[in-house]
Amino acid sequence: MSENTEIRPSAKRGRPKSRIGVVTSNKMTKTVVVQVQRRMKHGRYGKYLTEKNKYKAHDEDQACKIGDQVRIVETRPMSKDKRWRVAEILRPADTVLEAHTQAQKTAPGAERS
Repeated sequence: MSENTEIRPSAKRGRPKSRIGVVTSNKMTKTVVVQVQRRMKHGRYGKYLTEKNKYKAHDEDQACKIGDQVRIVETRPMSKDKRWRVAEILRPADTVLEAHTQAQKTAPGAERS
């Protein structure tokens, strides 16, 4: 029975989950709140819904600002609610704001007085 039990010292873990979302709060020390949106189809009625989840993520360098688009990765529990960490900042908040205003300028019907 003990012959069949192999213990692998270098057992690899699976790939951690990752999400992309927008920072909604950075008022805590080394912690940010990230809102992640997901489009899903209702099982019975077929209507498309937007599901929004908020995750508390660890931000070691305190580099995230409100409005930044970030990638968060699942990690070990760091506190009661914090099980994610910020892997990278994909788009800073000022870039997201510039892209939004530029899209409004190029939209048809934007030249109205």
